[in-house]
Amino acid sequence: MSRELPDRPSLEQYRKQAKELVAAHRAGDRHALQRIRQHHPRFAKLPDSELPAARFVLADAQCVIAREHGFASWPKFAKAIEARALETSPAAVWAAEKAVIAGDAPALERLLREHAELFRDRRPPSYTPAGPGPQYVDAGARAIIAREQHFESWDQFAEHQKALRRRNSPVARFEAAVEAVIAGDSPTLERLLREHPELIRARSPRRHRATLLHYVGANGVEGFRQKTPPNAVEVARILLEAHAEIDAVAEMYGGSTTLGLVATSIHPLRAGVQNALIDLLLAHGAAIDDPRSAGNGHNAVNGCLANGRREAAEFLASRGAALDVEGAAGVGRLELVRSFFDENGSLKATATANQMRSGFNWACEYGRTEVVDFLLRRGIDPGERHRGETGLHWAAYGGHGAIVRLLLDRGAPVDVKDERFDQTPLGWALYGWAEPGREARDRYYDVVARLVGAGATVEPAWLARENVGADPRMLAALRNGSSDG
Repeated sequence: MSRELPDRPSLEQYRKQAKELVAAHRAGDRHALQRIRQHHPRFAKLPDSELPAARFVLADAQCVIAREHGFASWPKFAKAIEARALETSPAAVWAAEKAVIAGDAPALERLLREHAELFRDRRPPSYTPAGPGPQYVDAGARAIIAREQHFESWDQFAEHQKALRRRNSPVARFEAAVEAVIAGDSPTLERLLREHPELIRARSPRRHRATLLHYVGANGVEGFRQKTPPNAVEVARILLEAHAEIDAVAEMYGGSTTLGLVATSIHPLRAGVQNALIDLLLAHGAAIDDPRSAGNGHNAVNGCLANGRREAAEFLASRGAALDVEGAAGVGRLELVRSFFDENGSLKATATANQMRSGFNWACEYGRTEVVDFLLRRGIDPGERHRGETGLHWAAYGGHGAIVRLLLDRGAPVDVKDERFDQTPLGWALYGWAEPGREARDRYYDVVARLVGAGATVEPAWLARENVGADPRMLAALRNGSSDG
């Protein structure tokens, strides 16, 4: 039987699934090998002993996924996905996004009026992959545009537009430079800086007050401008060599530096340049230990942990970032975590209980089993909801079976609900398993089976999900606590 496409399929998600299938084949995953044999004609007749060692590349994985969905080839599958995306994303949605970016209030007002139900009930697509999307509810067209453009009011935005229409105004020059930064247009950026050197110190009139260098972070600025070009390191180097202020603070998230924005953003990560950008900024003197660089009162390492940027946190730690007990726990530095406790097992004055609890949750999320065990032995309550969630929620979301087992053995409540999403750890595990781009998805079968085996409540709606129904191993894990399928 062919798998059905969801209502709003994502070609990017299927590309990531293909990469995951290549990795699963390389690891010898039994379920992956079954899928490959069943859906790829070149592998169908190979002996079981030869299948794991056979050359299996990305194009082969894409072929498997296409055939699983009833298509003869990946190009035909991709074409169908693109067609479905057009069918399921009404023209009004795209027209509204264009109106927001252009600042066309009459056009947006008309669309909101003519398609009121659509904009009320349907979540709009993101401006950029993995970025924020426009919010159309609870405001008129002018208020929506002002908010999405990061102005306090329509009047401020209108003044900005007037200045923008004056071709050689400071506003027009700054906006042109911003477009060059996010597009990776190095020649244009170099020309503008050469002709108008004052641009390197200029700030956006928008409420975030970003400099050109802040836009390299692709974080906290206008949603439609959160982009990281492949040559982002080159762009940043141009700005830095023009004497951009390396530790300038912009107003996003209550105050952030470029280093913190880059380290916590998903866009440089997806572009494959996050660590290279961090390295460049540090080489030009960025303060690695600025206590508020990542916004919301976070230093860069703790900001990375709070935003799911494990690799960037580890990279900063490897470059000498100072670690408190929260950061040390999150990056798995057990000996450093120990140093925050005295010989009686009590926290020293150099650490706080709040930092310890945050570090415990990050250790659960990022698979730091030894740190979790140590902190449990130092008296952390495994059932406490720190900032609304337990460690079991985070371990389940991260797909860490050993930590889930450890927490359950120490009495962590299996059906406690978090205070943000009103979900149990099992619900978080299923969300992590289905999340686009998630690595090592196979480990979630064990997590789900352990939670179900410990008595976790299985919601009927979970069993009815298409992705669950298409996966015998997940169905088995949810129905009887077995991860074998």
